[in-house]
Amino acid sequence: MIADLHVHTTYSKDGRSTPQQVVDRAVELGIGCIAVTDHNEFRAFADLRDNGKVIIIPAEEVSSTEGHILAYGIDRQIPRGLGVQETIDAIHAAGGVAFVAHPYRWWSGLGEENALSFPFDGLEALNARSVRKSNRKSLALAKRVGKPVVAGSDAHSPPRIGSGHLVLPDGLHTWQDVLTAVMAGQGEPVSTNRHKVASLRYGFKSISQWMRRGFRRM
Repeated sequence: MIADLHVHTTYSKDGRSTPQQVVDRAVELGIGCIAVTDHNEFRAFADLRDNGKVIIIPAEEVSSTEGHILAYGIDRQIPRGLGVQETIDAIHAAGGVAFVAHPYRWWSGLGEENALSFPFDGLEALNARSVRKSNRKSLALAKRVGKPVVAGSDAHSPPRIGSGHLVLPDGLHTWQDVLTAVMAGQGEPVSTNRHKVASLRYGFKSISQWMRRGFRRM
């Protein structure tokens, strides 16, 4: 099974994929599972949970005070703006698991020290919106800590869905099955990388938006 475990919809302020477009694109590509990780939003899961075509993991990309954290398997929205440990605790209280998102993305990643200092359940080893160097370092960090890994496209538009993903065993039928396999270390991360020119454009845009938000993380 192919599982893209980092996808955004129009419920994210910068998302351009409607929930239905996410499902349609996943079906087109043969992707069996999607984690809709909207920025500090949880509404897409209600829209997609009963689509009958693709497994949808209830998830969220949470903005902690130190950087982005991926919450999987939650039963409620996790508030933004909490400290790292508070965010992890809130995710666990909501029945979920907490993963470090793109740790080496300097304007939104947690960084290596935070990734190592807090009791995360796992790490995002590869992200298709990260440059090759960052992905290489993230994969090395994941191997170093020896925790479960995920990978995702971080897609904000339909064409990017699937560009990063986790290859999991076949025969998984529910999002609980998928998370069980992830936590058992049965996934193999695969991803493209963001090219340098695109990275410069994206970095300039992201940093400009970050400054306009008063240096608040999305």
